Order: sequence, then structure tokens, then C-alpha cells
Amino acid sequence: MPDLKLQNHEEIRRAFAENERDVWIRNFRAASILAFIFMPAGSSLDWFVYRPKFVEFFELRLVCSAFLLFIWWFVTTPLGARHYRILGWILPALPTFFISLMIYKTTGAESPYYAGLNLVLLGAAIILRWTLLDSLIVFLEVMLLYLAACFFSKAPLTDPHNSFFNNVYFLFVTGVFVVIGSHFYNLLRFREFAFRYELDKSKREVETSNAKLAEQNIALNRANREIKETEMQLVQSEKLASLGRMSAGMIHEINNPLNFATTGLFTLRKKGKYLAPEQQADYAEILKDVEEGVSRVKTIVSDLRMFTHPDTEQRDRVAVGEVVAAALRFLNNEGKDKVQFEMDLPAGQTIWANKNMLIHVLTNLLQNSLDALHTKTFTDEKPAVRIAGRMEDGVSFLTVHDNGPGIAAEHLDKIYDPFFTTKDVGEGMGLGLSISYRIVREANGEISVKTEPGKFCEFTLEFPATEAAAKTKTENAESLRL
Repeated sequence: MPDLKLQNHEEIRRAFAENERDVWIRNFRAASILAFIFMPAGSSLDWFVYRPKFVEFFELRLVCSAFLLFIWWFVTTPLGARHYRILGWILPALPTFFISLMIYKTTGAESPYYAGLNLVLLGAAIILRWTLLDSLIVFLEVMLLYLAACFFSKAPLTDPHNSFFNNVYFLFVTGVFVVIGSHFYNLLRFREFAFRYELDKSKREVETSNAKLAEQNIALNRANREIKETEMQLVQSEKLASLGRMSAGMIHEINNPLNFATTGLFTLRKKGKYLAPEQQADYAEILKDVEEGVSRVKTIVSDLRMFTHPDTEQRDRVAVGEVVAAALRFLNNEGKDKVQFEMDLPAGQTIWANKNMLIHVLTNLLQNSLDALHTKTFTDEKPAVRIAGRMEDGVSFLTVHDNGPGIAAEHLDKIYDPFFTTKDVGEGMGLGLSISYRIVREANGEISVKTEPGKFCEFTLEFPATEAAAKTKTENAESLRL
């Protein structure tokens, strides 16, 4: 723990030093400008106190201002910024030197210009951010230059002891106040900075913690959704498996009567030739209707066996026409005489996928289209669903387009989320598109949607057309991951 406190203290020290440097340079430039202005302005004092020296002193003040202007610029250079502490000692030394020079050239210790040295100490201490070392160095500069000016001055003194010790005393007291004040002011600035630094650091830690907590909440919500989705998919799979087991027995029981009926129809057709000629036409038509009904029942039973087959991993080259026909048979009752179906499927179009799962996906899309069409009021057009297909460069496309109400823009990024639905309670669980999306992705396919609210909605399925195309797509995906 002590090491941690020491480390934090050193970190604050470094940050404080960097902050003080930036503030110091800014204040240094302000102090340079003030000194640049006040040095020539002191010529008014020269006019009243030492008029014979007015021109000479004005020239000295201009030279001092020129130096001040130079260091005002020099501190902004990289070299000056690196040696800003030394410049902090030079800045007050310039007016101190020229004021001491004017003291030397006039009445020495009796010159009232010693007051200007007090102003240099006080003004620089207030504007510049001196450390204890800085204030001591500047204080020594002022005292040494003033003492030199007094000792080397040849001006006669009427009362040398009183004037000299009076001026030295006030300069010394001013210097002591400046040194002590700068030291405590520096400590106060450090405490204030440390408090704000720790406060900002704590605030950043809290914000970081909140951000991590928010990320964890998002991950937890995502995990919960995935668990619910998996659970519902397991339920769906179990239902399909149960339906498959139940259908196996039902299909066997249904097939036996169908076989008897088929045999009986064959016999009845042979016996028809014994009827009177005027009865044979009606007899043949009735017999044809019965045969078509039995054949339709056999087709539905065959579709049910295929749709509930437990094998969902096997993939084959599936004829798109067969898949569309099977899906429409499952929805025939809902769409019959209510919706106009349009087909545009090229001959021989195939998809490399699991046939059962593909029927499942297409049935879901068609069911959604029919449900959407029921919610729209039509006037000039009729409810319609258009199923179109095409093949391009080994890729097979299948599109389901309806002229229903479409999908609102704010719902587009949620339609594949589990349990998201705009249907009324009891009309859907919001799993159809979610399951379809997963089935399509697992088959190396893509599903996309185009829609214009109030006009249409169009889902496009994109699959490899052949096994070779599927392998190529898988290899390309793996190379991209690497």
C-alpha cells in the first residue's frame, strides 16, 4: 500500500509539473508584455526626477523593452520551451539590471528608483508561478544588482547610512515575503491540483466502470436472448421430432387405406367397360375425380413425411420448383382464391441445401406474406405474391415479393431478432424469421430484405447452386478469417 501511495504521489507530481509548465509559459508571456509596456512608461518618472538623464534613460528603457520582446518570442520556440525555468530568472533580471544601472548613474543609495526593484519582485511573484528555488534566485539577483549599483556609484551621499540601510531593509523584507509567499502559494496550488486530479481520476474510473458494466449488461442480455432462442429452437425441434414420430405411424395407417383405394380404383376402371355405353362417360369422369383426390392425399402424405423428417444436416442438389410446390401445398388453404400467386422460376434451377429446411424457410416467408396481405386494404390492385428465381455464376437466387404493407424503417434492424413481432398477441411468437435466418446462414446462404412501407416487401434468398459452389464459398470464407 505505501508503494501504491508513493506511485500515485509521483504520478500527481508529474501531472502537476506538466500543468504548471503550460500555465507558466502563458503567464510568462503576459509578464513580458507588461514589462515591455511599463519600462518605457517609466520615462515620465525620469522627466520629473532626473530630467538631464531623460534621453539617456529613455534609450536604456527601449533597449530593455527590446530584450523583453525577444524573450517573449523566444519562449514559444522549442529551445525556449525546454529552458523556460532559466528564462524565468532572466525576465525579472532585465528590468532589475536596467533599474540598477539608472541607480548607479544617478544618486546611488539615495535614488528613489530602488522602489522599482520592489515592484519587480512583487509583480513577477504575482504573475509568474515561482517555486521556492525560483523566488530565492530572483531575490538574490535583485539584492546583488542593487548592492553593486550602490557600492560602485560615485555619487556623493548626504546621509549614506540611513538611505542605504533603509532601502536594503525594505528590499530584504519584500524579498522574504515574496520567497515565503511563493513557497506557500506553490504548496496550495499543488494541493488544489492534487484534489482536482484525484477527483477527475475517480470520475474517469467511475465512467470506465459504468461503461464496462453497460457492456456486461449488453452481453448478459444478448446471452439471455440466445438462451431463449436456443430454448425455443429446442422446443421447435422437439415438436418436429414428435410430429415426425407421430406421423410415421399416421402415414403408415393412411397409406394402407390409400393402397386399398388405389387397387379398388384400378379394379373399378377395368369394370367400367361392362357398363352401358351411355353411362361410361359419367362413370369415367367420376372415377377420374376420385383418382385425383387419392393422388392428392398421397402427395400431401409424402410432403408431410419429408417435412417432418428428422435429418436436417443432409444437403443435396434440390430442385427449386419442387420446394416451391411443396411450400404452396402447405399454405394452399390460406391463399386459395384470396391471393394471386405469380411464378417466374427458370427450368432446372437448383439449390445446394437441405430440402426439408428449405421448405421450412420458404413456408415461413410465404406465411409472413399472407399474414401481411390480410392486414392491408386493397382498392385498385389485388393481393399478390410473386416467387421468382435466377442463377448467376454458381449462385442461386429465390425471391418472395408481396404487395403488402411492407416493413417500417424502425423495425428493419430487428426483424431477425428472436421473439420480435408486430403481430397481435396469439398470432405469432416472433421466431419464424429468426429460425429462417439461422437455417439460411448454416447452409452458406444469405437472406436480405427490400421494402417500401405501404407498397411492398421482398425477401431474397441466396444459396450456392451446386456442391462445388458451396465448397468454394466455404473456402473463401475461411481464407478471409485467416
